[in-house]
Amino acid sequence: MRALLIAAGLTTGAAAGAQTAEERPELTVYTYDSFVSDWGPGPQIEPAFEAVCGCELNLVAAGDGAALLSRIRLEGERTEADVVLGLDTNLVHAARETGLFAEHGLSPELDLPVEWTDPAFLPFDWGFFAFVHGEGFDAPGSFRELAESDTSILIQDPRASTPGLGLLMWVKMAYGDEAGAIWEGLADNIVTVTPGWSEAYGLFLEGEADMVLSYTTSPAYHLIAEDDPTKAAAPFDEGHYMQVEVAGMLAGSDQPDLARQFLDFMTGPEFQSAIPTTNWMYPAVTPPSGLPEGFETLTVPETALLFAPEEAAEVRDAALEEWRDALSR
Repeated sequence: MRALLIAAGLTTGAAAGAQTAEERPELTVYTYDSFVSDWGPGPQIEPAFEAVCGCELNLVAAGDGAALLSRIRLEGERTEADVVLGLDTNLVHAARETGLFAEHGLSPELDLPVEWTDPAFLPFDWGFFAFVHGEGFDAPGSFRELAESDTSILIQDPRASTPGLGLLMWVKMAYGDEAGAIWEGLADNIVTVTPGWSEAYGLFLEGEADMVLSYTTSPAYHLIAEDDPTKAAAPFDEGHYMQVEVAGMLAGSDQPDLARQFLDFMTGPEFQSAIPTTNWMYPAVTPPSGLPEGFETLTVPETALLFAPEEAAEVRDAALEEWRDALSR
């Protein structure tokens, strides 16, 4: 009888556990591909947030950063996303114009090189774009030098990729009306234009080009994760364009409290401490332990370049047209 009672109790408990799991609310977060990769932050973030939210966190890869906005625009109010993570300052204005995002109501203390007051989009990391190269390579020190050299480069498509769009803004801010001429000079340096960062960086590691558009923090991955000090970011005389990556909650989410809880968690120590050695960027809030050893060796640009979101929106179409024209000749 005792054994039967125990068995019955186990059966009842299993059924209750299954029912509880089924009843757990689900939070869907659209993000970029590398975030959910085996080596990205996703595998750490998912169980950490689920442990505190009592929910199921569904991280959905939706291409590179700029592709996220395109998908949200296409889906509109029908989107299943509760949160979008992976837009940046070059896309914030366009994202706000969709009317699909809600104010988050949070006010964390951020460690950014720029002031941040946006009520709808909250930063989770930041960095500087740069061209990464291997050991012993005599890298150009400016876009002009690059255009005049035989250096081969890999870049990303600005219509789908936030690094690709960042490069567009970098050249435009540094050269203004001369940006088109700079792109004409760079056209024969470009081996290929990939849809996203992962594809371009993979080709670079396979030896397909001398340099790849990435970040000043990318060499930290090779140094810390692979004990490989042979990668470096080329410092450019014009300065380096910043990227501030952000997340926002959807106004139509049926889990607004969970979405807000996720954004709050995003700026907390557990999420932020994962950023330097998984996303290989600077955290938006420096964790209590500080930055990992090896980050002190990275290139620090003397000049930081950044368009305000509204300015980026104003120059984007013209910059894209200059890029298209130069690469089509």
